[in-house]
Amino acid sequence: MSLVQLKTELRQELKLTPRLMQSMEVLQMTSQELLEYLSRQAEENPLLDQSDPPERAYEELRRQAGWIDGGVRDRATFIHGGEAPEAGALDGGLESLAAFLRDQIHRLRLPRPLAALCGYLAELVDGDGYLAQEDLDGLAALHIPQKLTDQALDALQSLDPPGVGARSLSECLLLQLSRRGGADPAAMDIAARFLPELGRRHYAAIAQKLGIPVEAVREAEAVIASLEPRPGRAFQGAEPTAYVRPDVFVAELEGEWKVVLNEYYLPRVSVNDYYLRLLKSCGEKETKDYLRQKLRQARWLLDSLERRGSTLRRCAEAVLEAQAPFFTGRSAVLAPMSLSALAERLELHPSTVSRAVRGKYLQCRQGTYPLRYFCSLPVSGGVSRQAAKQALLSLIREEDRRRPYSDQELCRLLGERGIPLARRTVTKYRLELGLGSSAARRR
Repeated sequence: MSLVQLKTELRQELKLTPRLMQSMEVLQMTSQELLEYLSRQAEENPLLDQSDPPERAYEELRRQAGWIDGGVRDRATFIHGGEAPEAGALDGGLESLAAFLRDQIHRLRLPRPLAALCGYLAELVDGDGYLAQEDLDGLAALHIPQKLTDQALDALQSLDPPGVGARSLSECLLLQLSRRGGADPAAMDIAARFLPELGRRHYAAIAQKLGIPVEAVREAEAVIASLEPRPGRAFQGAEPTAYVRPDVFVAELEGEWKVVLNEYYLPRVSVNDYYLRLLKSCGEKETKDYLRQKLRQARWLLDSLERRGSTLRRCAEAVLEAQAPFFTGRSAVLAPMSLSALAERLELHPSTVSRAVRGKYLQCRQGTYPLRYFCSLPVSGGVSRQAAKQALLSLIREEDRRRPYSDQELCRLLGERGIPLARRTVTKYRLELGLGSSAARRR
């Protein structure tokens, strides 16, 4: 019996061709990534021409919608890698915490072994000014006497800024308190033993354990709050400001709400006419094959850019239609809409919509938002998650600070407003809003 058989079957397969992969890649690029990508493609492909976008159209848009950020058109307002530091800014390479500590150690005129170990510990201090206990334990493996290690640690902790070289927050605060003349004994005890309870504002429990009045605990709290929990903060360079370039504008133009793609910062990409003529007239096979390949890549890129703009526009128009009350100012809350519902409305695959909105931003009269922000999932009661959070925030703002609502009470009050939520969901939303528990909010 032969094991070889002939069989005919009909089936569908999805193959990721290079053209499809490029289209997917361009679709999910952010505005800055797309700008850099086009620049690289223009360098690699001689058939691609780039020209500056017309400024008149952008100025006309700004004339009709004056709230549009003026920095969108100015590329210099956005952070790029390798830029020169701002004039007058601290150069972290020249003035670091470790360099500041080494300079003080040099001025102490310590014995050479002790000075060398202090300098080594100064290099181990992290950006916040702390020493890890693991690093100190590692000195024993280097056969360094424990007495010398203790002397070096004491010398390091005597340096400025106060609290540097501490191994924990408690030790950092104690080092700072010890340098103050007439340090408050209650503040010293609380910093050493009751920091977690102080953070939860359990004043009565702390007062009972220390045998002091509650008012003394509050005074000690004010003293501790005046200390610096991160002594190395002053030597940390300021992080560069991250600017957001909106990909889409939603504005009222000529009495009608419209979606406008922000392509005013992108160069206009086209195929070079000279190389097209050269392709037709060239007789060398190798040159002709090269130009034909580059022409195919250029047309793929132009097609990918057109698909990206079309998909992004359709997504934004669907968002405008679904969230019209928000954009027109009739409501401050969003209607419930999931990403899958948006994909179903556009008759697109959810993965395509997800790629289209990833890292994209929409600017409207109310501000600049991630495009995904408007896909607020529905919760119980037929409202969006954003609306539930707004209602929760409103309740907490209106509460009596002396008797703040517990999560269970918030759950009941939201239910009375037509937003039935579980208590654990209320707790989750409260934490996402950066709000503390009822004990932490009590005044």
